[in-house]
Amino acid sequence: MSAPYLLLVNGPNLNRLGVRKPDTYGRQTLSDIIALARNTAEPHGLAVVDFQSNHEGALIDFLQERGPGAAGIVINPGAFGHYSYALRDCLEDIDRPTIEVHISNVHKRESFRHHLVLSDVVIGQVVGLGTEGYRYAVEALCRRFKQSHDLDSD
Repeated sequence: MSAPYLLLVNGPNLNRLGVRKPDTYGRQTLSDIIALARNTAEPHGLAVVDFQSNHEGALIDFLQERGPGAAGIVINPGAFGHYSYALRDCLEDIDRPTIEVHISNVHKRESFRHHLVLSDVVIGQVVGLGTEGYRYAVEALCRRFKQSHDLDSD
């Protein structure tokens, strides 16, 4: 049996973190965020499998392949969070506890960013708390995993 894992999925332009609009997204890189997620999950006995793509289909392929076996998913869909019904349907289909993260507060930005199409298929959202939002999402999924496994051992 393989070790339990969380997926850390990042959508378009997140490979440019640290360079793209640092006043909005901060100076941490995607590598920094991956390390943050791993350092948060590993003490709880969970590995982190990360993936980033600028392509909607690649994200869906990855989620369909690795999602069903995951203890949970942290996803920053980037702009896809505002209009990708295909990504929404994928997450609904694989039915794993998922938390959506957005580094900036999308509700204080352009009006087209205010609508998030994943809202009804995720268990929660962390919006506007910078890259710390990833830590909060990972911690929440780790707690949820532990609680479900504590119940299983009763």
